[in-house]
Amino acid sequence: MKRKTFDLILSMVGALVTVILLVAGSLLLWGYSFANQNVHSQLARQEIAFPPKSAFAHAKAGTEITPGMIPYLEKYAGQQLLTGPQAEAYADHFIAVHLSEMPFHGVYSQLSTAARAATPGSARATQLAALVDTSFKGTTLQGLLLEAYGFWMFGQIAFWASISAYALAAVMLVLTVIGWVHLHRVPTDVMFPRDVETKVMTSV
Repeated sequence: MKRKTFDLILSMVGALVTVILLVAGSLLLWGYSFANQNVHSQLARQEIAFPPKSAFAHAKAGTEITPGMIPYLEKYAGQQLLTGPQAEAYADHFIAVHLSEMPFHGVYSQLSTAARAATPGSARATQLAALVDTSFKGTTLQGLLLEAYGFWMFGQIAFWASISAYALAAVMLVLTVIGWVHLHRVPTDVMFPRDVETKVMTSV
């Protein structure tokens, strides 16, 4: 094979790979933007706000803010819940803590079983029924927030993947240009690989 033909093939392949990487990077960047906007709009509709700064100054076990929540929630004090990291913090370090303080650690299935086993109309049955409702709402909200966090995380992965795709596209573009320049500089009669040219000349 002539070296010019070989360089032409490599240049065409390089150009194709560059285009593919640019398209992939653009799609991944779109996915990142879509995930972020979707998470933001969905969370905004819930109108959830973190407790105010003053609540963290009096953190105490058994109250709205416990000492263990401070490292995770204080930085968001008073803010509206709008991002994936905020959703994860609120779900795992606020809702989950309050659920764990309930009977049966707030596990819906266990509370529901206990409520059904209680004597109908009794004070315990009424109390458990209220706890079942609270557990269901809390567990549902926690799950929804964690799903939002997971969707946000996929968006972050897409963002870094898009950066990688663009970086690889830039590398491929440089290599393609180098190959194209070499294509126009190499003599027409040069063979590839060079040992083929040597064997041909020897045999002649």
